[in-house]
Amino acid sequence: MLFPIDPALAHPDKIAFEMCETGEQVSYAQLDARANQVAQVLRSCGVGPGDHVAILMENNRRFLEACFGMDRAGVYYTTISTRLNADEVAYIVKDCSAKVLVVSDAIEAVTPMLRALLPQHVCCFSVGGISSGMPSWEAAVDSAPTQAIPDPGQGLDMLYSSGTTGRPKGVKWPMSNTPAGQRTMLVNLLEPLFGYGHECRYLSPAPLYHAAPLRHCMTVIKLGGTVLVMASFDAKRSLEMIEKHRVTHSQWVPTMFVRLLKLPLEVRASFDVSSLQVAVHAAAPCPIDVKEQMLAWWGPILWEYYAGTENNGFCSITSHEWLLHKGSVGRATQGQLHICDESGVELAQGETGLVYFSNGPAFTYHNDPDRTAETRNALGWTTLGDIGRMDAEGYLYLVDRRAFMIISGGVNIYPQEAENVLIGHPKVLDVAVIGVPNEDFGEEVKAVVQPVDARDIGPALAEELIDYCRQRLASFKCPRTIDFEEQLPRHATGKLYKKLVRDRYWPQP
Repeated sequence: MLFPIDPALAHPDKIAFEMCETGEQVSYAQLDARANQVAQVLRSCGVGPGDHVAILMENNRRFLEACFGMDRAGVYYTTISTRLNADEVAYIVKDCSAKVLVVSDAIEAVTPMLRALLPQHVCCFSVGGISSGMPSWEAAVDSAPTQAIPDPGQGLDMLYSSGTTGRPKGVKWPMSNTPAGQRTMLVNLLEPLFGYGHECRYLSPAPLYHAAPLRHCMTVIKLGGTVLVMASFDAKRSLEMIEKHRVTHSQWVPTMFVRLLKLPLEVRASFDVSSLQVAVHAAAPCPIDVKEQMLAWWGPILWEYYAGTENNGFCSITSHEWLLHKGSVGRATQGQLHICDESGVELAQGETGLVYFSNGPAFTYHNDPDRTAETRNALGWTTLGDIGRMDAEGYLYLVDRRAFMIISGGVNIYPQEAENVLIGHPKVLDVAVIGVPNEDFGEEVKAVVQPVDARDIGPALAEELIDYCRQRLASFKCPRTIDFEEQLPRHATGKLYKKLVRDRYWPQP
């Protein structure tokens, strides 16, 4: 068996993962056999070591089974967002040169059109039915031999950025020439940081196609723990799962915290969350008041980290550290942290600039040497375009994404500041602060707000929110106008598609 890594922890009948809604359970023995079957199917389709395959699937049992099979077949596997349209999915499948695509029939808006958009040599399988006209993935896998393939190797994910600022980019790490089932860079990084291991009961409320949920779930399983996979995030149901399964570890994004905190106090208090030992959060900086409320509720068990899909560097911070450095996302635990100017020259300590890492894992953007080069400075340090500052003790404070900075009358404004203030208003469920055209100043600040109750939408709430912001920030950082929407376009992992919001206000070429 290749699961878990430490043979002393190998308990074939132990549950590797469970689907929370359906109750489907997969033991380590079953996962081992099914991963072998997936690898056998890939080889039968002509997929060899170093080749590429892709998955387009909602959270279900077959997802992790497929990933573990691909992980031991020595291939690059690309998991694709279920929120993309058929053209966007086809772009990724073609860009990564996938030889096999596994697609769920449940994604009804995409599957009927997809086959016609892809090259004929792509071997497409359907999960969940035959309405798409593609061969059944379940039938192919379930009839395959359960023996290991003769040439197993350690595979890698090649995930695409969410495309919030343009065409998604495939993040590619060098493929190691090692046997499947060995300790990987991610296992060595995450195990000591978050205490993942054979006693871990890990709740995953986010889509598995995203980098953090996929990588953390697979790491927990490789280390002998049990993963509880939710079909999708729901605040109340998350608390139910923590209580029911006595969850010890979990991972969240700040928008999930906001929705948990917006639950009525009596609902929150009705669930026992005392089993939680570690609550990891990432994807975006957490507003200080939100994190303070979560600490008051769950205690000092919050671990925050900063990293990208590229994993060119990694910062982390404990609750106790954060209370001494409020607003920080931590110190570098992988790679060396630097703050540089626009030309990549390092700035003095305390100054604000682009966040760079040196001595981190190597990555490239697949088929895109120009965008890869844009991430490097003359010394080879890499940046993902985030803006921040570092204090004297090496703690990083993120300011915003460079792409979302507003320049009004020559003044740089970071919209995250106003977003962090406005999300604290009791009538605000979600918010995007953007720059919109202004004849005199080039840009002016606007907030687009999703209220808790749509009946509050109107000029009175807009005026209330502007005044609320100006009481807490300098007026030039605050929105001059506010628009309302019943739903902001937010990725299921919590990342806001701010470009989609911003584009509505700017002339398009």
